[in-house]
Amino acid sequence: MMQRRHFIKTSALAGLGLASFPTAANGLWNVEDAIIGHGDYRYKIDLNWGALNSRYYPVNDCHEMVIDSKGRILLLTNHTKNNILVYDKDGQLLDAWGTEYPGAHGLTLHDENGEEFLYIADNARHEVIKTSIEGKVVQVFPFPEESEKYQKKEQYIPTETAISANGDVYIADGYGAQYILHYNAKGELLNVFGGKGDEDHLFNNAHGICIDDRNPNNVSLLITARQQNKLKRFDLDGNHINTIDLPGSFICRPVVHGKQVYLATIWSGDGSADTGFISILDENDQLVSAPGGCPPVYQDNQLQPMYQTLKVFQHPHDVCVDADENIYVAQWNSGKTYPIKLFRV
Repeated sequence: MMQRRHFIKTSALAGLGLASFPTAANGLWNVEDAIIGHGDYRYKIDLNWGALNSRYYPVNDCHEMVIDSKGRILLLTNHTKNNILVYDKDGQLLDAWGTEYPGAHGLTLHDENGEEFLYIADNARHEVIKTSIEGKVVQVFPFPEESEKYQKKEQYIPTETAISANGDVYIADGYGAQYILHYNAKGELLNVFGGKGDEDHLFNNAHGICIDDRNPNNVSLLITARQQNKLKRFDLDGNHINTIDLPGSFICRPVVHGKQVYLATIWSGDGSADTGFISILDENDQLVSAPGGCPPVYQDNQLQPMYQTLKVFQHPHDVCVDADENIYVAQWNSGKTYPIKLFRV
């Protein structure tokens, strides 16, 4: 272990790839002077983006972020003084709402005929709540007793949702029994697949889920198997298609933007799970950049284990990407910190 730590420390400069290394002051590296990432996906760091007066706008865990059609950035936190903080792209607060989501964990935005809605997966309430963009509750997806997979609601701990073009809702029970529950827009249960296990069609921590519509003729689901360091692809009926191995990475949720998939990634290499980096996959599901991590290396078409090279992030949990391809990073268990912004350079 000491040898590996020494290697990581001494190879940090090389691990930044084409990035410039930060300047030193009093023997400490200033990460805000760094440019992180690899190839065409490199970024400058703003650690102070979105910082607020915590007395009035506190956060606990900053779990997820989405961007609406007006370019506003919505942050989900499990602090019940303000579960949703609404920012502009410069990090200025525009609005705050929400006091009833103690387990606020997953946040998905969906446009329904020109009107946008939010889906909040609350793992303390054991349900998913659909709201207007201003926070009015319009629908609740409760504990799925009708699935006959659970004896009590406490066994159901939803972490994320994905909404298909026809309004069907997929809920990942990532902290519970590891099932994926498929509903229609009315809230009627259509299908249940997955469950706990290490096989390709099963999950060990089905933490995140999204619709991958980059190929409109072959829309699929991307679902994380976080403890397995894998991203698994299924068709919309729940049939496994393929598995993407990302060794060394606890993947939180996939985010599709353009032709890329962005992932907040906790580094699993040292066992502490308190560090991490961002992973960016291209249209062929190949890792092309890892801001905060080592350069991606493939041998015999297999990605080699990833690790952190510069400690920028602590428990990165989600990302969202704006129209200028800047990345916003939400973190949990990070000392109640506000999000970090990465400016693409």
